Amino acid sequence: MTEPRTIVITGASSGIGLAAAEQLAARGDRVVLVGRDERRLAVAVDRVRAAGRGAEPGQFQANFERLADVRALADHLLSTYQEIDVLANNAGMVAMSYRRTVDGHEATIQANHLGHFLLSKLLRERLRGSRIVNTSVRPGPNVRLDPDQLDRDGQRYNGIAAYQTSKAANVLFAMEAAQRWPDILSLSLHPGLVRTDIGRDTALRFVYRYAPFLISPEKSARRLVRLAVAATEELTNGALYGPGNPIRPDPRVFNADNAARLWAASESAIADPAT
Repeated sequence: MTEPRTIVITGASSGIGLAAAEQLAARGDRVVLVGRDERRLAVAVDRVRAAGRGAEPGQFQANFERLADVRALADHLLSTYQEIDVLANNAGMVAMSYRRTVDGHEATIQANHLGHFLLSKLLRERLRGSRIVNTSVRPGPNVRLDPDQLDRDGQRYNGIAAYQTSKAANVLFAMEAAQRWPDILSLSLHPGLVRTDIGRDTALRFVYRYAPFLISPEKSARRLVRLAVAATEELTNGALYGPGNPIRPDPRVFNADNAARLWAASESAIADPAT
């Protein structure tokens, strides 16, 4: 019998993350759920336990708007799991008004990119021979990302643009990780337009819940599960995937120079002031 794999999913207390956790648990994998809300995380654990026919999932409460939480999460994972087969960097949020985190960064870029960049770096050695899957989106034609200006100016802040920038960063992160960490399969995922509660604290909640063109979290999660379980030779390191073959984003933004510059800027942004 094949030993169950250990799969860590951030943003696993609802939406795509929870649906993927249930599907993976049903396959017999050992799933570790990460969420920021204690109550919703507890409900998610019950659902994943049921999907796994009683197998107890792991869990950890962390808010990616706090880099101290990310470091605590990494410490927990490293001390608890000798192997991590998949890290699904899935947690995401939309902030329609400008705010800075306790770490001094614009909230959207930290929650959606910098926190996952830090987590991946802290787990890097444990992920040798494994894979990272970053939940992103298909980049739109107007997406902009300046690696030297990750923290947007509050005077000209646009929540949707900040979200698109953070998701573009997810794609560039996977591209550069494939170059720097060739022993880890690094991928990014376009989940489709999904009915989730990602905009729960904004007016966008009505769009993400009720728009008729949205697909279900369960259907979208199958894309994430595919990237988590497919044979390595079936996937291209550093690529962005939707339901089928790799998506080729605009090379004017998604190129090796921007990927390397983003990596350097991200390393500077997550530097631990205590060291």
